[in-house]
Amino acid sequence: MTPGDRPLPRHIAVVGAGLAGVSVCAELRRLGYEGALSLFGEEDGLPYDRPPLSKDFLLTDMPVEKLWLRPERWYEDNDIDLRLGESVTALHPFDGRIELARGSAPRADLVVLATGGRPRPLNVPGGHHRSLVALRSLDDAHLLKERLRSGAEIAVVGGGLIGAEVAASARALGCSVTVVEPADPPLEHLVGRVHAAALHAQHQEHGVRVLRTTVDEVVHAGARTVLRLADGTSLGCDLAVVGVGLEPETSLAASAGLHTDRGIVVDAHQRTSHWRMLAVGDAARGKAASAATAVGHWHAARTQAAHAAAGALGLPRPEETVPWFWSERYGTRLEAAGQPTAGTTTVDRGSLRDDSVITFALVDGRCVGAVALNRPREMAAARRLIGRGAVVDPVRLADPGVDLRSLVPGRPRTA
Repeated sequence: MTPGDRPLPRHIAVVGAGLAGVSVCAELRRLGYEGALSLFGEEDGLPYDRPPLSKDFLLTDMPVEKLWLRPERWYEDNDIDLRLGESVTALHPFDGRIELARGSAPRADLVVLATGGRPRPLNVPGGHHRSLVALRSLDDAHLLKERLRSGAEIAVVGGGLIGAEVAASARALGCSVTVVEPADPPLEHLVGRVHAAALHAQHQEHGVRVLRTTVDEVVHAGARTVLRLADGTSLGCDLAVVGVGLEPETSLAASAGLHTDRGIVVDAHQRTSHWRMLAVGDAARGKAASAATAVGHWHAARTQAAHAAAGALGLPRPEETVPWFWSERYGTRLEAAGQPTAGTTTVDRGSLRDDSVITFALVDGRCVGAVALNRPREMAAARRLIGRGAVVDPVRLADPGVDLRSLVPGRPRTA
């Protein structure tokens, strides 16, 4: 029996109330699903958006309500049984039972796992100490907001997306910041060496010290933290922030007997190894992924939610969208789409020296990816170019006088 042969589920339970989980609920209702729909979240507050935590929330007096993915009334209006502060402790796929830390929930015909991930710890002596902070939750952001005071000495371990954003925010708040990162430059696998190097150089341009090494040990002395580094030196700080990656939360799936391998393994419809269970978001791992899709970000979560909702209702898989992610630091907006490092040739529009450029990756004349600094309008057109897979004229592509939208097949070609 195929998923499409089964009757519609009478009750769908979504475990995990982050962007992916909320998006699954929204998409199910948009597609006309009228059955019971439950959403379980471990945190007590309403589901919220994570990207602003390292930027606007740290830097401004942004109220928590601005972070909410949906207003409180939306869950009631869409007949979603929102279970906040509820920890799911076990799943039984064969009969749909859901065990909670404080009892049990109604049986579900289908369960969508959106359990997300947890910050990867520093696997060195002292690396699990509670004084080390990783920015993942709203509670983490509140703690950082209290500690990032002008004059404070901050060490950021990890120069990836989150680490760089926190370093930039801490510097803007007047902190003395040191980034510890062995890669030179980080993010090269995502955006290519040229753009990665330019982004990494911004740290020193803004007064942030960068140490190209790793941490061997963390020593805690009163209110101070000392990082013993692999190069033989030590770095003392008032606060150490760790941003060395995310580990998918698979324990619930594994205990339920699902196939896991660096994530909950899913197919193109987000189905796991058991027909009653699907998985989305940071916890899910497809069998094939580009560099852009490997980044746990807003667009990937929304895309997977749409695939899961369609699969749950036996509907065709939605049309594929171009993978895309963004980040912001020091006033620079980074965006990458498709496979920006896969091109055999590249074409620049704008200037890296001016911190305003979009670089296209081409294979046999077709645009397969793009990476941009401070070119949001052109990136929107670039995503359509990538999605259409059309052959483009490199000369016109590089010409800032040519509207990129005119190069998208199906649109009039105007200069």
